[in-house]
Amino acid sequence: MTDTLDSIDPGPARRPPLVTRPLMLRFVSIVGASTSFYLLLSVVPAYAASDGGGGGSAGLTTGTLMLATVVGEFATPALVDRCGYRVVLACGLGLLGAPALALAFSGNLWCVLAVCLLRGLGFAFTVVAGGALTASLIPAERRGEGLALVGVVGGVPSLVALPLGVWLAAHAGHSAVFGAAAVAALVTLPAVPGLPERLRMSGRPIGMAEGLRRPDLLRPAAVFTVTAVAAGIVVTFLPLAVRGSARGLVAVALFVQPAAATLARWIAGRYADRREPAALLLPGLLLSALGMLLMALTGSPTAVIVAVALFGTGFGIAQNATLTLMYMRVPAAGYGTVSALWNCAYDSGMGAGAATFGWLAAGTGYPWAFALTAVVVLCALKPALADGRTASGAADGRPQAPGLIKDPLS
Repeated sequence: MTDTLDSIDPGPARRPPLVTRPLMLRFVSIVGASTSFYLLLSVVPAYAASDGGGGGSAGLTTGTLMLATVVGEFATPALVDRCGYRVVLACGLGLLGAPALALAFSGNLWCVLAVCLLRGLGFAFTVVAGGALTASLIPAERRGEGLALVGVVGGVPSLVALPLGVWLAAHAGHSAVFGAAAVAALVTLPAVPGLPERLRMSGRPIGMAEGLRRPDLLRPAAVFTVTAVAAGIVVTFLPLAVRGSARGLVAVALFVQPAAATLARWIAGRYADRREPAALLLPGLLLSALGMLLMALTGSPTAVIVAVALFGTGFGIAQNATLTLMYMRVPAAGYGTVSALWNCAYDSGMGAGAATFGWLAAGTGYPWAFALTAVVVLCALKPALADGRTASGAADGRPQAPGLIKDPLS
């Protein structure tokens, strides 16, 4: 394989193959990074809280993880330009995996936060560098389906790893989870050399500063940010909010939420290749808000399961619709910026939700805090409605980027 792949537009008259060898190799690193990340996502907050820190420490760990991720995401496009995809992806997997081992030796809050900081940077490198690379390996006219497939590949590990981490911590101890998270990331490093080092992209590059000034990118990013706020709250605080006899449902709920999100993301991706994906923003937002509202009924096992199913469905729809829209609205040379913006929306939202919810719940109790989160999600109604009214194939009067015209028969 050569070190450079061209971004090719096969034209709207035919459907090119979706899965290629480079994409399969990319899937390996996606699985490793996703498994490592989600194994510890709910375990580390509970680990920090069990050392006497309570909900404040739990929220601080997720907040630190996501803050480091956001900082890393802003820096990753420049690192890729300088070092190439392989080096950045390899460093990301290493930082995501190796520091997890330190948690087995110390539960001190400062040690836990340092590990979260390093793993956040590693995760940023994998999702931004990998996201831009992955988008370039997917044919433009099958983008919605391709991104949905990527969502499934990344979603299945989260589907398994999120509840598995909680289960392993309870039955095998925290050290077993920390070791598994390290191995999951590090074992996929041999797949990295098979990926392209660099890509020749069509169109004019778009920097982060320009991306932050474009309403057609900021509207879907804003919608996704508020749903990510709720997602950060669910994975961090649901294990703490559900107590007593219903506490055994936490693993089930943490399975149902990503399962619903993965299925919804796939369906949304298929829809986006045939219709206007902006029409999915409002349903995704409303389902997310409804799920958070029902989650206030923490004493009812049935309500908790229905709540996470509704929220997962809305979150999965929002994931695919926002990412598809943002990639549609830039040329291939802007994929790195879109990947960084979207992932920043994801991780800053999750971090903000996790960091603030603990203090809110301390004053109101978990039920009221979940209900108030539903109101926060609805604050994105304005950008969702505005983008939903945007005509198919247009963004604020700009013509659609070259090579990104969708085949209506795809």
